[in-house]
Amino acid sequence: MSAEINNRENKKVVSEDKEVRKQVLKDIIKELHQGKTVDEVKAKFEATFGEVSAKEITEAEKELILSGTTVAEIQSLCDVHSAVFKGSIEEIHNPSDPSKIPGHPVRILFLENRALETLMNEVITPHLDKYLDSGSDDEYAKLIAGFEQLSQISLHYMKKETLLFPYMEKYGITAPPKVMWGVDDEIRDDIKNIYNDIKLRKVIKGAVDKVFERINEMIFKEEGIMIPMLTENLTEDEWKIVAEDSKDLGYYLIKTPGDWSPEKAYEKALATDDEIATGTISLPTGKFTIDELTKVLNMLPIDITFVDKNDKVKFFSESSERVFPRARSIIGRQVSNCHPPASVHIVEGIVNDFKSGKKDSEDFWIKMGNLFVLIRYFALRDDKGEYMGTLEVTQNIAPIQAITGEKRLVSLE
Repeated sequence: MSAEINNRENKKVVSEDKEVRKQVLKDIIKELHQGKTVDEVKAKFEATFGEVSAKEITEAEKELILSGTTVAEIQSLCDVHSAVFKGSIEEIHNPSDPSKIPGHPVRILFLENRALETLMNEVITPHLDKYLDSGSDDEYAKLIAGFEQLSQISLHYMKKETLLFPYMEKYGITAPPKVMWGVDDEIRDDIKNIYNDIKLRKVIKGAVDKVFERINEMIFKEEGIMIPMLTENLTEDEWKIVAEDSKDLGYYLIKTPGDWSPEKAYEKALATDDEIATGTISLPTGKFTIDELTKVLNMLPIDITFVDKNDKVKFFSESSERVFPRARSIIGRQVSNCHPPASVHIVEGIVNDFKSGKKDSEDFWIKMGNLFVLIRYFALRDDKGEYMGTLEVTQNIAPIQAITGEKRLVSLE
């Protein structure tokens, strides 16, 4: 095919034929997986295209996954894909560019990425070089402080995975979130391992350079691929939900931004047509107003998440003692998409065991810093024993484990 498209006339035909463009992209990605070098593939790409949209790359990768290429295979060469396509993704110049609107979630993502680049280029790298040259304790302390900030990158990635991925899935963009989440986890692990080595004064510049390269590639993917797909699909009301949920999760390396509000009231996006703001909910053992029930569920010192029989998230509580972050965009999301690719098989296994009747519950407990988290899963069944869904209950039991003796008197304060 390359011989047929290395002239101006044929190049024009390719650039105008959507299906041919997609096939060429798929061929290029396949060749990367078969071991061709970036230079070899990039030459073919440049001979075929003047520019390519993020959407085209996404559709090509999606079709490869559907035809048998695994997410892990695409993920393994994701950085190489970026190196090939980086200079060619078309930019859409829009006077209402959300990256320029104060307080808009897109602008926040861009600001966090700029601050991240500053941290890597102007803080960590200079102190790393000076420490390697001098062995200075002062430079070492500054290097440690820089990596402490870098290790919090998980907040940036978690917001993307929790707030933005659900909307990508809602609009049928399913492959990129899975691939990107897997790479996020690899970057997190790399940073953790390097940080642990640095704390032992085992500093390897090559490892730092490599993880910085991966972080920069992820910045490109977020801004050049993910954001264009989101801005093409999300409504202002949906962006407002993302903005509101961002306040609960916090911001990475930047000050709290100002509020942003679209012209329309975002609350409309949260309500269904038959939802009633006030009213009474009758249960077998009593009644609640909607407000009372909401307050009761949120007052419990546990996190509750309910997944229905179709494996979609239907509800989560907003306890003040929340262990894992939840965003309202998760409602209606397929539960398998709410977990990192590396652990999704565990969740799917639990749900399948509940559906088959093999199990009625499953428990896990993990250490998370000062927290000791108990995670419990329960199968919900109706009176006939039919599966209705899964209830997840999460609690920090460290304070409970610390209890000793007895307490029989009312506290004075």
